[in-house]
Amino acid sequence: MLLDFEQPIVALEGKLHEMQKLAAESEVDVSEAVAALEAKIKALKKETYANLTRWQRVQLSRHPERPQMLDYIGGMVDKFTELHGDRTVGDDKAMVGGLGELDGHSVMFIGQQKGHNTKERQFRNFGMANPEGYRKALRLMKLAEKFNVPIVTLIDTMGAFPGLEAEERGQGEAIARNLKEMFMLKVPVICIIIGEGASGGALGIAIGDRVLMLENTWYSVISPESCSSILWRTWDYKEQAAEALKLTAIDMKSAGLIDGIVKEPLGGAHTAPEQMIDILKSTLLKTLKELAAIAPADRISQRIDKFSAMGVVVE
Repeated sequence: MLLDFEQPIVALEGKLHEMQKLAAESEVDVSEAVAALEAKIKALKKETYANLTRWQRVQLSRHPERPQMLDYIGGMVDKFTELHGDRTVGDDKAMVGGLGELDGHSVMFIGQQKGHNTKERQFRNFGMANPEGYRKALRLMKLAEKFNVPIVTLIDTMGAFPGLEAEERGQGEAIARNLKEMFMLKVPVICIIIGEGASGGALGIAIGDRVLMLENTWYSVISPESCSSILWRTWDYKEQAAEALKLTAIDMKSAGLIDGIVKEPLGGAHTAPEQMIDILKSTLLKTLKELAAIAPADRISQRIDKFSAMGVVVE
């Protein structure tokens, strides 16, 4: 999929390919011209991706080729064993969780999986979890706490499933309970937004000692389209809504709502998935080492203080 702002870059890359093909077929030395064009492409990429609008970053976060939860698990985790079910209703396929080894250390991984094609997206309910998904996530967190295993959540969702049946089974209560319980977990908790971080669906597994966002992701109480439809009764103003919401990683870091930003390869995570997986693995190992040095009681206290300090209260 080609995004609008990527077209000038792709056009130059096409010219570069033609030039290289011509040189191979005619044995003409065009090395200087190729080097100049490569430098031009690199400069254009840097300029383009350094000045993306908020809506353009939302588009990158939704790129169909962007790595998802199970892509990261497959690329950086050894001996992953998925665990199923909430022991009450069933097994929510939108919420995935299980134990695996990260560089020899046991870690509990939990996160949403959207799916890469139509069939998989339907199977995963487009990454929108039902109450049993959040209850499964909490069950796995408590299991990790029991065996003193750190927790990593990978967040990528358009929101919790908004269906009537989800509300009937206690969607709000399930998310609220997760928020309460995650504050008191005695093991290290790292939460990373790898794609979309929408509303309570994201927040339900996003209370941690460290909350990080990949460079081209977003985190907000509402999506730009939904905000536009509420304010203007149409999706046509989604770009203005994105600007007003201030939902990018840079915005969240400036507001003190996250702890850090994980850089992506130039062009976005989808352009170099293996490199992105390596970057995330390195970030996780470094952060887990930092958190392991803090006493559980101190971690809980710091976690509570961090979230309590967020926001502005006017009396």
